[in-house]
Amino acid sequence: MTALIRRPQATDIRPLTDLYNHYIRTTTITFDIEPFTLEQRAEWFHHYAKTGRHQLLIAELAGDVVGYASSSQLRTKAAYDTSVETSVYLDPKAQGKGIGSQLYQALFEALATEDVHRAYAGITLPNQVSIAIHKKFGFESVGTYREVGRKFGRYWDVEWFEKAL
Repeated sequence: MTALIRRPQATDIRPLTDLYNHYIRTTTITFDIEPFTLEQRAEWFHHYAKTGRHQLLIAELAGDVVGYASSSQLRTKAAYDTSVETSVYLDPKAQGKGIGSQLYQALFEALATEDVHRAYAGITLPNQVSIAIHKKFGFESVGTYREVGRKFGRYWDVEWFEKAL
């Protein structure tokens, strides 16, 4: 299934907020605990640029936002500027259709012309689906933070992956 992969627009804030809040409420994929308001998520949304290291791409099917991929600042210290953290989130109904791969392909194509040296992804364990897509795109495991986050009353490990760009 082919999705329309495009740049974000202001009308995407609500569906992106709803999508991310689903993962906050129901999974350990994100360590955010409290759902975001539209105003809070608008601040996140507006820090992305049309070009550069920090990008946001949207997947759309039949006019509906069904996912996104992003590259964000890894750390705030200037020496980290050429490294990014990447993420991909899909509406559960859009999973298993190749849309995550389409998003990541477009994201890495956009980053290919930017001053980015490495991409990183932190994956809460267990999550074989996320590990598989990251390996598909050339990420390699570089280590695991043990019991680094607490959510839903227990501690979770996060495995970190790295990709040379």
